[in-house]
Amino acid sequence: MSALPAPLASHTSPLRHPDTRDPAVMRRRAWWLLGLNLLIPGSAQLLAGSRRWGRFAVGATFVLWAVLATAVLLLVLWRPAALTLATNPFVLWVAQLGLIFYAVLWLVTTLNTLVLVRLVRAPANARLPIAVFAVLSIVLSTGTAGYAALLTGAGRDALGSVFAAGGIDKPIDGRYTILLLGGDAGDDRIGLRPDSMTLVSIDAGSGAVTMVGIPRNLYRAPFTEGSPLWEAWPNGFDCGDDCLLAYLYPWAEEHPELYPDAEREGSTPAIEAMKDAVGGVTGIEVQYAVLIDMAGFARLVDALGGVRVSVEETVDICVNGGPIVGEIPAGEQVLNGTLALWYARSRCNLTDFDRMRHQRDIQEAMLRQLDPATVLTRFEAIAAASSDLVRTTVPQAMLGVLSDLAVRSRDHELVRLELAPPAVDNQFPDIALIHELVAEAVAPRPTPTPSP
Repeated sequence: MSALPAPLASHTSPLRHPDTRDPAVMRRRAWWLLGLNLLIPGSAQLLAGSRRWGRFAVGATFVLWAVLATAVLLLVLWRPAALTLATNPFVLWVAQLGLIFYAVLWLVTTLNTLVLVRLVRAPANARLPIAVFAVLSIVLSTGTAGYAALLTGAGRDALGSVFAAGGIDKPIDGRYTILLLGGDAGDDRIGLRPDSMTLVSIDAGSGAVTMVGIPRNLYRAPFTEGSPLWEAWPNGFDCGDDCLLAYLYPWAEEHPELYPDAEREGSTPAIEAMKDAVGGVTGIEVQYAVLIDMAGFARLVDALGGVRVSVEETVDICVNGGPIVGEIPAGEQVLNGTLALWYARSRCNLTDFDRMRHQRDIQEAMLRQLDPATVLTRFEAIAAASSDLVRTTVPQAMLGVLSDLAVRSRDHELVRLELAPPAVDNQFPDIALIHELVAEAVAPRPTPTPSP
């Protein structure tokens, strides 16, 4: 059979063999090729360019779709595993390389598609819109992939610099426990001293969260049996006003021989001492600790876009008992990092126990506000601010498990317990009573029944 004449061939395949003399045909062809390239990179090459290159680009696109579909399916069916993979440094490294590959691939295919369009053959009034659409396609595809690669790298670096090494741990008595320490190393102090201490207990089954506030000025803190401090302080941390619970941190820093393996395990002697003390006070073994300095705390709040807090009474702002220089009004307030820090630390006409309550207000608000939407839209800022964490003993491998529990925790009311007067005498604490209060607060709670 003889080959078809050129005019007939052009009509049978207008995308590959267009009638370049017809501006209307060339305009429609341009929009078709650019539109298909945006939807399925490589399809324009299959239809009008190098079929070999088109098959490669389309195949790579389908591979990406398959990977994304698998990730979504895994997130729906097995969320802890999906979150664990998403926080694994090797997986993040592979993902970053993949995103860079697709950014380059989509840039090349779009530029090649613009060549295939033969812009000079399109009507004069259509050339600018077609060129603008091509540029927007590059921004949408290549720009998105490139920015995602940047965020992935930032996340990998932040996770590596903040979190400890180690594997996935089992819960203890059905709970994961994390000690949150707010560190203050002011110019008027020798060494760092934790002024905020909160034990977070997370039910490993339901995700229900209990926050237990421990006073910084608690006297006679006992230690868990078997602790290196058990022999040094058999009657608890008891030496009068120099032995407030917060002072244990700098004391332990001066006695690193008590915890010789702490640094090798990603912790410090001071952090391990605080874990032992809080475990003795509450009757719950503390698995992990997170220590953040005040400047890092303020930057993290700013990275979240502020924190929404219901202020019960106006909080005055003053420095070290000096004159009042400002206030945080009562009512629903969105506090930036600086104001959140003042709300948690201000001593104007407030007791240490008032400050404890304010600190828990901020922590609860941040926990509720740290949702997936906030993390995605402010990821780079949050990752940078999180790098200001002084130290954490939470293994990076545990992030998937804890993230999944954080999602499930939203189905439960957060329980707060303050180990403060009148329930608890901080100077002469009844440890047995404290253990009872804590055990009741962290006891498993029934899962709420969804509303019809």
